[in-house]
Amino acid sequence: MQCSWKAVLLLALASIAIQYTAIRTFTAKSFHSCPIPSPVNCSLSQDADTADRLCDESPTFAYNLSRKTHILILATTRSGSSFVGQLFNQHFDVFYLFEPLYHVQYTLIPKLTQSKSTTDRRVMLGASRDLLRSLYDCDLYFLENYIKPQPVNHTTDRLFRRGASKALCSPPVCESLGAVDLHLEEGDCVKKCGTLNLTLATESCREHGHVAIKTVRVPEVNDLRALVEDPRLNLKVIQLVRDPRGILASRSETFRDTYRLWRIWDGTGRKPYNLDVTQLTTVCEDFWNSVSTGLTRPPWLKGKYMLVRYEDLARNPMKKTEEIYDFLGIPMDSNVERWIQNNTRGDRSSSKHKYGTVRNSAATAEKWRFRLSYEIVAFTQRACQPVLAQLGYRTAASEEELKNLSVSLVEDRDFLPFS
Repeated sequence: MQCSWKAVLLLALASIAIQYTAIRTFTAKSFHSCPIPSPVNCSLSQDADTADRLCDESPTFAYNLSRKTHILILATTRSGSSFVGQLFNQHFDVFYLFEPLYHVQYTLIPKLTQSKSTTDRRVMLGASRDLLRSLYDCDLYFLENYIKPQPVNHTTDRLFRRGASKALCSPPVCESLGAVDLHLEEGDCVKKCGTLNLTLATESCREHGHVAIKTVRVPEVNDLRALVEDPRLNLKVIQLVRDPRGILASRSETFRDTYRLWRIWDGTGRKPYNLDVTQLTTVCEDFWNSVSTGLTRPPWLKGKYMLVRYEDLARNPMKKTEEIYDFLGIPMDSNVERWIQNNTRGDRSSSKHKYGTVRNSAATAEKWRFRLSYEIVAFTQRACQPVLAQLGYRTAASEEELKNLSVSLVEDRDFLPFS
């Protein structure tokens, strides 16, 4: 018996409806989301029992939609990211984590370095996104998949740079502190607090209004699209950039073995034949690709992306920090203001280690002009010309111009957030 075209159409429509219902059901269950993101309205659903159960299963989802702002500082090594991280770490209502993706990198690609290819660096992106999503949901237990050796009873002494997080060095996470220990140095935190209890850390995270994470292990903002578009996260990205010439100078001084050949070139004036130029060009390519995405203002980044030059922050830290907090929609508290005043007027001797943040910020931003030879500067300018122009960094035409601090190599530009 042949079916009429009307019967076939009805069967097709019924099949589509069944598939749509199944997808909606699967999505709701897998996200554990409250049908209406308000605890008051949960009981108003036609299926009250189901709605109440979903709301009970995911209290953080409704909470995140109504209150939490999640912040990701997207940067590269030696671009001032530790400094920017402290602008959030000092805020009383921000739970800050310093480079948690370190554990993903050294578990999946233990020998990964700055000189590896872009393909190698992207191997870890999927795992990194999963970890970030869990951390923004205050599920710190997810970190245990990447901490070696495996934590026992949710306690570990192996969390990378635990002392760089104020929340992880304060009660209730660190219960052994007295009143005199409220402002611990990073090394003192580890000594006085002992092992990290991830259960207490998770509880502390949930008690804070916002979560901020710094990473130098995500190449471009486009790699974060899945997280930015996730409505549960309310994620905002602050992309920090710095003059590549300043980054190269800082890395050469900080990572002396890794950048040994650059140091030989700088000291002898002779470029080594086996110089790894990707240590420079990868930075410029990542900046170019990421900033190009941000400046084209795609719809998925609307209200979610802010470009910050380190030089602008260094020259006027208070004003720029206020702009950052305005973009995030979070009031800037007095702790942040006090920290800026105390940490942008020091000298190098004030900083105890290579990741220190106490310094004369304006002078630090310009120091590279006296650290690099003009030959290396000229090479960098040729290799990175597109991104230098894109970000408003002027080139030095001679050694005299390079050393003359009265000639600014940073154009006045206002990179407004995409609102």
